[in-house]
Amino acid sequence: MARAKMSEAEVKTAMADLPDWNLEGDQSAISRRFTFTNFNQAFGFMARVAMEAEKMDHHPDWSNVYKTVDVRLNTHDAGGLTELDFKLARKMDKLAGG
Repeated sequence: MARAKMSEAEVKTAMADLPDWNLEGDQSAISRRFTFTNFNQAFGFMARVAMEAEKMDHHPDWSNVYKTVDVRLNTHDAGGLTELDFKLARKMDKLAGG
């Protein structure tokens, strides 16, 4: 399923709702580091996000080291950011308790 790449203005508007996320300079992706109390909390967060991402058929690029989870979102088949990226970012914020 093709997804529509967002315009610069749409990205700017969407970023206003995600103060803890960073926009890459070329506006091709957004990223965030989540920090938890311990590995168990970080891994539990990843498991909850994985379930939601699978439902959305939209999967993050991420890594985990002990209590941190680094996330980068973009929509590969659109060549940039789509509403799916922002929807998943908001879901991740909620699941992290933010």
